[in-house]
Formats: sequence, C-alpha cells, structure tokens
Amino acid sequence: MTAPAPITQDVHTIPRMLPRTDRVNLLGLTRDNLRDVLIAAGTPEKQARMRVGQIWQWIYQKGVRDFDAMTNLAKPYREMLAAQFEIALPEVVTREVSADGTRKYLVRIAGGHEVETVYIPETDRGTLCISSQVGCTLTCSFCHTGTQKLVRNLTAGEIIGQVMLARDDLGEWPEPGRAPKNESRLLSNIVLMGMGEPLYNFEAVRDAMKIAMDPEGIQLSRRRITLSTSGVVPEIARTAQEIGCLLAVSFHGTTDEIRDKLVPINKKWNIATLLDALRAYPKASNSERITFEYVMLKGVNDSDEDARRLVNLIKGIPAKINLIPFNEWPNAPYERSDWNRIEAFADIVYKAGYASPVRTPRGEDIMAACGQLKSATERTRKSRAQIATEAGLAE
Repeated sequence: MTAPAPITQDVHTIPRMLPRTDRVNLLGLTRDNLRDVLIAAGTPEKQARMRVGQIWQWIYQKGVRDFDAMTNLAKPYREMLAAQFEIALPEVVTREVSADGTRKYLVRIAGGHEVETVYIPETDRGTLCISSQVGCTLTCSFCHTGTQKLVRNLTAGEIIGQVMLARDDLGEWPEPGRAPKNESRLLSNIVLMGMGEPLYNFEAVRDAMKIAMDPEGIQLSRRRITLSTSGVVPEIARTAQEIGCLLAVSFHGTTDEIRDKLVPINKKWNIATLLDALRAYPKASNSERITFEYVMLKGVNDSDEDARRLVNLIKGIPAKINLIPFNEWPNAPYERSDWNRIEAFADIVYKAGYASPVRTPRGEDIMAACGQLKSATERTRKSRAQIATEAGLAE
C-alpha cells in the first residue's frame, strides 16, 4: 500500500488582517450600506452611487485592499477613505493541505474566535465550504461541529471574507492592468456547509451571498451556490425569495424517531412539515432540484427499508440524494456503513429514479471532511459515552 502524501501546513500564510477598531471595515457592507457610510464620511450624495460602484469593483472584482491603488479615485478622496475606512479580511492562522489536494484554513475573526474553511478541488470545479457561525446552534449527534456550542454568528464580512482569502491563496484575482479571469476559475462554487446553521444567521448569509453573486464583483451564478440547512422551516421560503440559491437539506433519517436523535431540530419541525416547505422551494427560487444529504450510519439509517422509505417521502420533489459515508472523528458514537450496504442503498434510490451519488470523502487526513470541522479554540473533548447519552443512543 502506497503511503499517502504528507500533510503540509503553513502558519500565517496570509498577513494578519483583523479589523482595527478606529476605522470602519467596508468588507461585507451591502451597496446601500456602503453608500450610507460614504455619505456620512463626506461623499456628496450625487456622487455616492458612482463611488460605490468604483470601490465595489476594486474590492470584489480586483481584490484590491489598498485605497491608494484605486487609481480612478482622486488622491484626496483616497486619503479620506484610508483615514476613515479599511478593507480587512479575517486572519488565516493555519493552512493545511491534504494528500488529495483539499485545503483547510483555520480562520481567526474578531474577538479571537476561530472557524474553519475548506477548499475542495475537483476536475470540473473548485468548491469552497464556508462557515456561518462559530460553533453551531444545533447538536446533530453525528457531526463533530455539533459538539461545539454556539459562540456567535459571523458577520457578512466574515462570511464573504472566507471567499476572499481563499481566492488570495489560489491566486484568483486578475493581474493589474489585465481583464478579469474567465469562468474557468479555481474557485467556482460555494457551499454553505461549514460550521453553523446558515438559516439561523440569515441576514448575514444573505448579504454575503448577494456580494458573491454581484455581476460587478465575484460574479458567481446563484446556481453555483448551495446553502445547506438542517431544516429551519420558517426561513426556507425566505431563502427562495431573498437569495434564490440551490438548497441542500441535512435529512439523514426516514422516521421522526431516528431523525429526532440525529438532527434534533426535527423535534421542532418534523419530517412532514419540512417536506411541505421543500415542495414549494424549487418553484419559488427557480431552482432545478433540492439535494437531500444523507449520512450513512452503520445499523442506524442504512437499511433497504430506510432507502425505500426515503424515496417515498420525497416523491414529487425534484431532487437528488447525496449519500455521505460517515466521516469519523474522535469519540464519535457511530460507525460508517459498510461499502456493500451503501451500494445496496444507492441502488434502491437509483432504481426509483433519483440520482444517488456517493460522496467521496475528501480531506479526512486533516479532519476537513463533511461533519469533521471544529475550531481549534474549542478544547472540550467529550467522551463517546457522553455524546451517545446526549444523542439518546446510550443503552
């Protein structure tokens, strides 16, 4: 057996860029908010819209953070901007590269808190998995992040900042004096599947994704952005109306009894209530189909009966089903389903007419795979028995 390539790790690969307290950080402001702060700083109202457009393109299209480099602005205006504002990204503390090319960034935000961001290169795309909260509001028993309590929501700037720092690392910004790079980019897709429940931080997620989709900025199509929720039903329709991106749902159980244990939010909005909300989503958002994420847990949710129940439950919803082999983490109370069991499950789903790709685990050697993210500052380590008890799985 060939030994895996070594993990590489860089510390402080990008300069410390945490915001200073005496200047307003422009990163993450909506166009309207950017206009307001520029006017408050002395920009004439008649010029404000033009100035917003100019600064916006420098930040999000060209990746420029130095006001002095914004050469289509008059020098006195640039000096005013530098005195009152800054464009400050979160700080990359460490950067790890897996044997399969996956990159994991430990990112420090205001207050010294940390989150993780993961870049996954593939032959036809490059996907960035970004976080929306420090910790998580939920306590999904199979998820490592879920064992870390919520510390706080990320701001829109801290969310879009993860996209910006990844583009820095990948060299994705156009070179000065040259046209922007085309769509054959290394970072082509965003998934809100990192730490946190995005729909419990809706406004910040919405504003950050609108920046990512803006045609004068990063220019990602809404179909290249997927938001993953555990099932915050009241915000699903709002997501369709105000963001319009693709939707993924952490489903994982085909009965309320099992889903209550795996995804405790099910006790608030059960499977039937969730599915009613999902049936309306593709039409409301003009999305093609909803992705149902289903982690394969040995002896828990991986039977033929579960597979048949799953396809019956989602009948009538344009959907695909991502089967996710459980990614183990220290003291996890579950095991990954055997491969032949996963294949049998996938075959039932496929024969029912649904795409059923089995997600290839990526970045497991650096704890960057789905369900493994957990910030380094969260030091509490629960035992397997403690986690199982909280999940209602103890004998």
